[in-house]
Amino acid sequence: MTMILNNKRILLGVSGSIASYKSLDLTSKLVQSGAIVDVIMTEAACKFITPLSFQSISRRPVFTNLWDSNHSDIGHIEMANSTDLVVIAPATANVIAKLAHGLADDLLTTTMLATKAKVIVAPAMDGNMYYHPSVQENINKLVKMGIIIVGPNEGRLASGLVSKGRLAEPYEILGHIRAALGKEGDLKGKKIVVTAGGTQEPIDPVRIISNHSSGKMGYALAEVARDRGAEVILVTAATALPIPVSMEIVPVKTAADMQIAVEQSLKNAHALIMAAAIGDFRPNIESNQKIKSDKEHLNLSLTKNPDILGTLKGSFIKVGFAAETQSLETNARKKMLEKDLDFIVANNVIEIDSGFGSDTNRVVILDKKGDISALPTLPKEEVAERILDRIVEIIQ
Repeated sequence: MTMILNNKRILLGVSGSIASYKSLDLTSKLVQSGAIVDVIMTEAACKFITPLSFQSISRRPVFTNLWDSNHSDIGHIEMANSTDLVVIAPATANVIAKLAHGLADDLLTTTMLATKAKVIVAPAMDGNMYYHPSVQENINKLVKMGIIIVGPNEGRLASGLVSKGRLAEPYEILGHIRAALGKEGDLKGKKIVVTAGGTQEPIDPVRIISNHSSGKMGYALAEVARDRGAEVILVTAATALPIPVSMEIVPVKTAADMQIAVEQSLKNAHALIMAAAIGDFRPNIESNQKIKSDKEHLNLSLTKNPDILGTLKGSFIKVGFAAETQSLETNARKKMLEKDLDFIVANNVIEIDSGFGSDTNRVVILDKKGDISALPTLPKEEVAERILDRIVEIIQ
C-alpha cells in the first residue's frame, strides 16, 4: 500500500476517449493504494466503457449526470469540496477547451469550477488534434492556472498515426498523483540522492559481471522521498522496473559510472542513500570482441572497484546498505564504521521475503550511536518510510 494515498479522496474524471480503458487500471491502482475513488464520467465516456466497470473496481457509485438524483446526497459542490485531488484521465480536446474557458455544462466541468483541490489533467487524442494551435493554447492556459499536465505520450494512436497523443500510462499518472499530494511533506526543500539497481561490469561486448539486485528497494526509497516533498535524484543501474516520475533520473552501468554520477549529484544534497548493489570487482581487461565459447576454461583476472561510499565526504547524511548472508549485525556495524555512515540498513539476502527481487524486506537498522532497530517483514515501501523517518529526525 502506498502510504501517501491511504484514505485520500481522489476524484477521477473520465471523458470520451478510446483510452478510457486505461482509467480502469488507474482506478484499480488507486484503490489498491488505499485511496477512496469517486468517478465522474461524461456522457461521451459512457459510450466507450460502462459506469458499472468503474463501480465494480472502486466499490462506490459512479456519477454521470448533473441532474441524477442518485448523487443528490453528495452533489457537485460537496464532491468538489471533499476531494484531496482531481485527476481527469483521459482528457479530450473538448474537455480541455471547457476547462480553459471556464465552461460548465455537465457534472464534471461544473465540479471542476467548484473545487479548490489540486488538479491533474492527462490529455488523450489524435496527434493532429493535439498539435492544433487552439488545443496547445488551451493546454498552456491550464498550465498557467496551476493545473498539472501529464503526457501525452508518443506512440501508435487509434487512427493508426504514430505521434504524440497517447494517454500516459497509469503508473505514470499514479506517480504524479503521489508527487502532487506529497509536495508539502516533511522533506520539502530537501535534496535526497538515492542509488539503485545492480551495476554491470563488461567482460566483452556480450557478457557482464553483475548481481541479483532488482532495484526495488532503491526505487521505493526514491518514490517515498518524492512523496514526502523531497527533490530526488535517482542514480540507477539497469532494472526491469518502470521509471519513476517527478524526479531526476541518472542512468549508469558500471561502478565507475555510478561513482561519477553520485559525486556530481551530491551538490547541495541533504542525504545520500546508497541502496544500489555495486560490484566489488571488474575485469582487468575488457575484450573489444566477443570471447569465443570453444574453450573448456576461461580465467578472468579481476580488479577491485573503488569504494564509492567510503570515499565520499561532506555535510550530507550518509546511509548505506549491507546485504549479508551471515553475522548480519557484526558485518553491518563494521561496514558502517569503516565508511563513516550515519546509519546502515542490513538484511540477510538468503532469508525468505528478505532477498533480492522480493517485494518485502526484513531489515535491521544500526546507527553510529549504537542503537539497533530490528523491523519485522514489511513491504519495501514501508521499509523506505522507516528509513526516511530516521533521515527526517537527523535533519531536524
